[in-house]
Amino acid sequence: MAQERTYLTTEGLAERIHYDARTIRERLKDSVLIEGIHYFRPFGGRKILFIWETIERDMLGSTDDEIAIPMASGGTCHG
Repeated sequence: MAQERTYLTTEGLAERIHYDARTIRERLKDSVLIEGIHYFRPFGGRKILFIWETIERDMLGSTDDEIAIPMASGGTCHG
């Protein structure tokens, strides 16, 4: 059975996490939110769709006491 996923535009993600869409584009994308893990470009275009379940999992998975660095492979480095 395929897992259901919720796809959000930048504006939709901004509403959910209460961040400005510009902050997501300029500060979070490609540093915290990684292409291929948290978002993708459908049909190779310019439009970006974020995968809510992955973002939510990663937001809830780390605490202030734990340093977690997301890796390009999808794993996390604890350091």
